[in-house]
Amino acid sequence: MKYATYIAIGVVILIALVSFIVIKDYHSSPFGANNNSVATNTTKTIQIVAAENFWGSLVSQIGGTHVKVLSIVSDPNADPHDYESNTENARAFAMADYIVVNGAGYDSWANKLIGAGVKSDCKIFNVAELLGKKEGDNPHFWYNPDYVNLTMKQMKENLISIDPTNAAYFEQNYASLQLSLSKYQNKTTEIKQQFGGTKVAATENIFVYLANTTGLDLISPSAFTQAVAGGNDPSAESIVQFETQLRSGNVSLLVYNQQTVTPITNNMKKLATEEGIPLIGITETIQPPDASFQDWMNSELILLQNALNAKALGK
Repeated sequence: MKYATYIAIGVVILIALVSFIVIKDYHSSPFGANNNSVATNTTKTIQIVAAENFWGSLVSQIGGTHVKVLSIVSDPNADPHDYESNTENARAFAMADYIVVNGAGYDSWANKLIGAGVKSDCKIFNVAELLGKKEGDNPHFWYNPDYVNLTMKQMKENLISIDPTNAAYFEQNYASLQLSLSKYQNKTTEIKQQFGGTKVAATENIFVYLANTTGLDLISPSAFTQAVAGGNDPSAESIVQFETQLRSGNVSLLVYNQQTVTPITNNMKKLATEEGIPLIGITETIQPPDASFQDWMNSELILLQNALNAKALGK
């Protein structure tokens, strides 16, 4: 009887230790405490890593309650081009069921983490590959509404392939997201109708896709904007050309990237202010970070439209 009691106590202690280890590991997951690490009768939650929060926002809205999304790059005070991954990022990639990267050299750090090891059944979605883009092309795809629509559709199809039992749910969320995005996408058409052909400038190529969509005539030297986007100093020739354009009286707006600040871009902003040219700051990641993709885009388009209106009215 005495030995039986000792054995029973030992079993209880062993169970407690095992439970502690499981719970500790469960809560230390980079995806948070919502993981279905412990076997249940509920549908598996898809663990998703998005390299950037703009793609993370979209896939989260499509996946809804059946996904847990971790967006890596979201700091409003940092240049995403300069992001350096860490061990926590590597752990998240290794545990993910689905990984979304921008591609085209924008997030090469993510490719290194994928190469370091992910689950054998992990699905990897490279947006640039879907769009037929490569390194050296303008990687700011999220500023092109057509590219956003193609990306969303592929995200939806990928989620269905991972969890076909919830296909109808993903389809419903996808349809709702399309409807929600129509507000900002309709505004691009409105701006094009109002200001198509208006000459504008930008300090880097982040604005190229949106300028094309809204019908604005982006005249800043591509040699300048591409150099800034790549973290390089523009040539002296492109700087002089840009300054001449800003002094010409033909530029209605200067768009700058709030997350890429250099002495040269600051000089261009200063010159534009002296010339009475309105300034608009846009960002590479969702700001504020807890906003939805569509609210972020819509707020930037409102700023753009208001600035163009102010210039047109001579204010």
